[in-house]
Amino acid sequence: MDSAVPKTVDLAAEYEASGVAEVLRELDEELIGLEPVKRRIRETAALLLVDRARRDMGLSHETPTLHMSFTGNPGTGKTTVALKMAGLLHRLGYVRKGHLVSVTRDDLVGQYIGHTAPKTKEVLKKAMGGVLFIDEAYYLYRPDNERDYGQEAIEILLQVMENNRDDLVVIMAGYADRMDKFFSANPGFRSRIAHHIEFPDYSDAELLRISERMLEEQNYVLSAGAALALKEYIDLRRKQPHFANARSIRNALDRARLRQANRLFQTAKGPLDAEQLSTIGEEDIRASRVFRGGLDVDRPAEGEKA
Repeated sequence: MDSAVPKTVDLAAEYEASGVAEVLRELDEELIGLEPVKRRIRETAALLLVDRARRDMGLSHETPTLHMSFTGNPGTGKTTVALKMAGLLHRLGYVRKGHLVSVTRDDLVGQYIGHTAPKTKEVLKKAMGGVLFIDEAYYLYRPDNERDYGQEAIEILLQVMENNRDDLVVIMAGYADRMDKFFSANPGFRSRIAHHIEFPDYSDAELLRISERMLEEQNYVLSAGAALALKEYIDLRRKQPHFANARSIRNALDRARLRQANRLFQTAKGPLDAEQLSTIGEEDIRASRVFRGGLDVDRPAEGEKA
């Protein structure tokens, strides 16, 4: 055996030196909840650390399959975790650049003959050396439309996922039931994806913590009454159609900030201090239609018109 090949490895030291510990710490600090997801990411990191150690000792020569499937409802952090995964894979040397390219069907599939291949290949070119994140991947497959060009994009993706797996990681994301149907109809994807990670919905308590963090990042706070109202809002909103976890909460807070600004503009008499400008009041939350039995859905991303 070559004398340059190490005979032993200190995995704990490798863990710290690689920067993986930093990525996982960021994941814990930046994402509330999602414990099953974080556990799977840590397990994947351990697998890759061991694989790299084996490779350094001449025990492993084949790049592991790293393509992934993220399943869960909207607003559960799939894109954020994909970005962290890109950084983790880069630090471990499994991708050259560690960037994330996020796309949907419209970025890959053309509208006429000869349009899909160049679109798909251009996206893949941008993603090489990093991670390609395909949101709502099942929309690539539309068997009911014989003039649809999604199948062409699928065939190109399958070929690149197999032949360039040492330079590109593909993460496909979407609702669990639709992804299952998609994989059943396109078994080539299932055979190329080794890691399936399920993203749970956030609990009400986690959504309240997420809302407080979102406001804190923008130098806002909730009054005591507003915090209680928001807790009630979350419970009511979850029971309505098109609930999108943290995304729905972000939209609700945007509306609350709008109401707060208008309230201050209309009622303020004299100068306002920083506390007044930064406090979301109970009335700003309770003005939502949710408390009157209506739908608090007025953004296209939420799936309904106001």
